[in-house]
Amino acid sequence: MLTKLAPAFAFAVLALTAQTIDRTKPPETPPIPSYKLPPISASTLPNGLSVVLIQDSRFPLVTARLNFPAGSKFDPKELPGLSEAVATLLIEGTKTRTSRQISEEGDAIGGSLSGSSGLDSLTIAGSALSENLAKLMALMADVAINASFPAGEVDLEKRNRAQSLMSEHSQPSFLAREKFSEALYGSSPYAHIGPTTDSIRMMDVKALSNFRDAYLIPNNASLIVLGRLPAHDEIMNAITGSFGSWQRKPAPPSPKVEPPAPKRQIVLVDRPGSVQADIRVGRLAPTRLTDEFFPLNLGNNILGGGVSSHMFTEIRERDGFAYDAHSEYITSRDAASFAAVTEVRNEVLEPALKEVLEEMDRMANQPVSKEELANIKNYMSGLYLLRLETQEGLANQLSGMKTLGLPENYLETYVTHVRSVEPDQIQAVAKKYMASGQAAIVVVGDASKIGDALKKFGEVSVVKAQ
Repeated sequence: MLTKLAPAFAFAVLALTAQTIDRTKPPETPPIPSYKLPPISASTLPNGLSVVLIQDSRFPLVTARLNFPAGSKFDPKELPGLSEAVATLLIEGTKTRTSRQISEEGDAIGGSLSGSSGLDSLTIAGSALSENLAKLMALMADVAINASFPAGEVDLEKRNRAQSLMSEHSQPSFLAREKFSEALYGSSPYAHIGPTTDSIRMMDVKALSNFRDAYLIPNNASLIVLGRLPAHDEIMNAITGSFGSWQRKPAPPSPKVEPPAPKRQIVLVDRPGSVQADIRVGRLAPTRLTDEFFPLNLGNNILGGGVSSHMFTEIRERDGFAYDAHSEYITSRDAASFAAVTEVRNEVLEPALKEVLEEMDRMANQPVSKEELANIKNYMSGLYLLRLETQEGLANQLSGMKTLGLPENYLETYVTHVRSVEPDQIQAVAKKYMASGQAAIVVVGDASKIGDALKKFGEVSVVKAQ
């Protein structure tokens, strides 16, 4: 047998060695295909609950998202953080189940259950083995409809959240994000990124229940279920049996988001004793529903999206000013923000901030190269497709589409939109949103050490760290 294989093996080796391989060039990236969604079935129950079913038979699992437009922008002004507290406490007890029973039932069906809140939405996430789909639907319906917010669990959550808030306020990066949101959004609902000490103290069972009763209603919800699903009639019977008796109500209107016009402002959050300065520079940006989203998204990745980005290679690798230097483009339903972010030693604040501003202006004044643009298109397209490979990844993307009001073909056209962006489009949006002229500058650090250096960039408002 070995004798017969030897000539073939030798021939293969000779063929390989005869090939000329240019090792000075990276291998070409093959064309990245567009994404194709699995089969989808969409319907609406009589009570207004939107249902989306997606068949994915690769694994004997199901993943579900029950999504409500009820995020932090819906918080009462006097109770920031209320949506977050509701999401956390939904799974801590219902009229018929204790917190422990909910956890144990989640384990028994081979899955999990959790609640979370973002700027725009509140989401109940669940998963289970496919054979336990009906039990998962019953459990999710119970926490959405019948959460009782037991007093003991509420008190425990308030204590825990007060402690975690103290921990957050000890982190300069959190203080920078908090003050940056206030600077950009003013008094509009997106200005706060979490609770306050006073709001935590004021939260009670009544406030939690009132929020749940107002916003967690079927005609204000979408249920996404994907995985190895049974026949359509069987799964719809399970969903109707769990959610069908849920009573619809008039849905509250969405609050208006009217942030102030962008302007140059410099805010120094005084944190005595800090040995470094946390910097955020940016302004309001377009939402995903605009034609400017994809050019700005690519521009953001070129400026500060990874180890090959301008900020990383110049500010960290060349100058050694910081361990991390990146940019962020964060989109919500009604607004969005762009920011360049880094943390530097006190003694290099001035040259580092100057470099950040120069990199932002460079994007506005110089077109990106075709090679750089091609590389970032490949990177973004490939990463996007990888994120859709898992049930959880696809469920999160579909839930996000609902939250942001994106078109139904958004996932399938994403790669095409990325591929179609040209250098002049990136430069055009960079002039509007990256150029430093109207950017807000927020710095967290020791005012006695960095205040004079920061004043060289303009008038500085100093506030105390909370």
